[in-house]
Amino acid sequence: MTVFTHFLATTLGVQALGLEGRDVALAYGFGVAVDVDHAVKAPYYLRAVGLRDKRGYYWRSSLQEPVGFLWIAPLCLWLGTAVPLLFYAIHLLMDYSVSFEKMPLYPYSRWVTRGWLVSVPDKVKEAVLFTVLLVANVALWWARR
Repeated sequence: MTVFTHFLATTLGVQALGLEGRDVALAYGFGVAVDVDHAVKAPYYLRAVGLRDKRGYYWRSSLQEPVGFLWIAPLCLWLGTAVPLLFYAIHLLMDYSVSFEKMPLYPYSRWVTRGWLVSVPDKVKEAVLFTVLLVANVALWWARR
């Protein structure tokens, strides 16, 4: 999914849960900013394929896979909040709905999956989810004003 759908999903969660202060920062950190690893991997992409669009290039790190729960769960215990766990899970669920390759246990295993809903085109999934999230955000905002 794109940063736009992650942002809308996180915003909806923040509104629905009535989060404030530190929890808002944690929600956006684990719901949206977790994609920062793409910026870290950009030089490797440029070195490997240049400026052309190479679909299927493995952009993800362990930060983008379920194995990330191994460090996020203890962090939640230390912080005393489940917000990072919840928003990281939402982020992963959204990412696993698109058809690019994923390695759920990376770097401990090279097993590859394509996630779910692979028969539905990614652009359709993105458009539908974007629309649903946008409408839900507006509806929730409208209901609370």
